[in-house]
Amino acid sequence: MHRRRLPILLIVALCSLTVAGRDSDAPGWDAAPTILARIKAPVFPARDFAITDFGAVAGGKEMATDSIRRAIEACHKAGGGRVTVPPGVFLTGAIRLVSNVNLYLARGATLRFSTDPSAYLPAVRVRWEGIECMNYSPLIYAFEQENIAVTGEGTLDGAASDENWWAWARRGPDRTTRAGADVRALNEMGEKGVPVEQRVFGSGHFLRPNFIVPYRSRNVLIEGVTILGSPMWEVNPVLCTNVIVRGLKINSHGPNNDGCDPDSSRDVLIENCLFDVGDDCIAIKSGRNEDGRRVGVPVENLVVRGCTMKDGHAGVAIGSEVSAGCRNVYIEDCRMDSPNLDRALRLKSNARRGGIIENIFMRKVEVGRVAEAILTVDFLYEEGAKGSFPPVARNIEIDNITGKSSPRVFFITGFEGATIDNIRVANSTIKGVETAEVIVHAGKIELDHVTVEPAKLPRSLSSRAPVQ
Repeated sequence: MHRRRLPILLIVALCSLTVAGRDSDAPGWDAAPTILARIKAPVFPARDFAITDFGAVAGGKEMATDSIRRAIEACHKAGGGRVTVPPGVFLTGAIRLVSNVNLYLARGATLRFSTDPSAYLPAVRVRWEGIECMNYSPLIYAFEQENIAVTGEGTLDGAASDENWWAWARRGPDRTTRAGADVRALNEMGEKGVPVEQRVFGSGHFLRPNFIVPYRSRNVLIEGVTILGSPMWEVNPVLCTNVIVRGLKINSHGPNNDGCDPDSSRDVLIENCLFDVGDDCIAIKSGRNEDGRRVGVPVENLVVRGCTMKDGHAGVAIGSEVSAGCRNVYIEDCRMDSPNLDRALRLKSNARRGGIIENIFMRKVEVGRVAEAILTVDFLYEEGAKGSFPPVARNIEIDNITGKSSPRVFFITGFEGATIDNIRVANSTIKGVETAEVIVHAGKIELDHVTVEPAKLPRSLSSRAPVQ
């Protein structure tokens, strides 16, 4: 097997590129079966409550919100079961799930969500980009519930576009956004430790809701449905345990349209999903800055397998809101390929976010075209070194990866005081590499049986790494 050292564009401070074996003390793939053994889908009684029996009318013109609420209440009071959406288009506002209820969409069924912000009031407790506040309800929301699900073969249509939700994030001629003042206000509240109940947004404000948010909940299943046109992040379990996200088809290309954002959650399985989105396909998070450290719950024990990633900023990203840390992530048997996919695996933080990212494993992944690199570690993200909480990334292992076309294998940018260490790539073939690697302020990087084949016509690409 051919092994070669990669060309290095920048090496600053603590950086070494070696061929060696992995640290025997670090955890490995043998821990994944234990995580999977704990993850179990909730089971529901064999009772159905059709929303049409509670007054919902198909056609997409009459609001079905109250009918859906009554069906959910009846299902819950009966001891649980399925609230079913039959074929047809049903218009609704916010839906709130409660324990032991499975919201089931039949084939041919569409829940089309109103784009009227008042349909998502009153404000509820959420995390908005990693900071807790009171904001518009997510389109589908659950708070401190257990045994809940959204399943079926139907469609959830958020109907978001530049005519409504997405316009709040678009820059005008003066380069500002409608949401800008609210984002700054929320960040300031988080830094000052303002009580969450006093961080009130919603009506009159411009912080977009996420699509599906189980919050502080257990035993969660999101399976089978197609998700379109989300105002912002699509599937965002926050402070949850035992979560399965399976067989989703997500197509939503608006601003900040991440596909799935497990946030300060543990024991999470994401499998057999299709992501075609406007931001990261999967983005793993644990809170932002002081508010993330206040809550202090890491995201841990995640398995991602059998997924297809098309358009997006990254196939799998960790951060940038990762202040409470991330550990034990296992990614395998995925395909990542699109002219509009930037990276396969992306770690991002800075000295304000901080966080320890460790024990990240990726294997048996096919990477087609990516625009930046197979692996990006970006600790110069946004504020970069300006802060008191230098981030850490360590124990990153990539094994049995094939790449067809990539400007480079590594784009790694750290700074003095941050830690990027113990990265290992093994048994992999990366073709079509176009330019030299970027490695700044990194520790040990190991290559073991790695073949790199340059493109026939290499070209020089500009780098975000500063020349020092």
